[in-house]
Amino acid sequence: QVQLVESGGGLVQAGGSLRLSCAASGRTVSSYGMGWFRQAPGKEREFVAAIRWNGVSTYYADSVKGRFTISRDNAKNTVYLQMHSLQPEDTAVYYCAADTRRFGELTIRDEYDYWGQGTQVTVSS
Repeated sequence: QVQLVESGGGLVQAGGSLRLSCAASGRTVSSYGMGWFRQAPGKEREFVAAIRWNGVSTYYADSVKGRFTISRDNAKNTVYLQMHSLQPEDTAVYYCAADTRRFGELTIRDEYDYWGQGTQVTVSS
């Protein structure tokens, strides 16, 4: 019903910035909570950031708070993750996800209904 495609990943030096995009298709995601997760080799997929359907409430993992910003443009059916001050420990595959529940628990991986295929972010030191 919903397809999510991430883009914007790549190789960046420590201290640099990237902006990830998540383009949704199939239906509008304007009423869905949206989140970003990441998975490094040998690690569990972990919560990074989320934004509610109303675009007002945002949530961040402690490890990225103050460096990353999640936003959405419902007219474009797209969600963004602006990343600054990137560090090698940020290296991972970053996944976009959609939660159809209006008041879902957006920090929980199993809450989400749809997932993208991921985009690789590599931060060199």
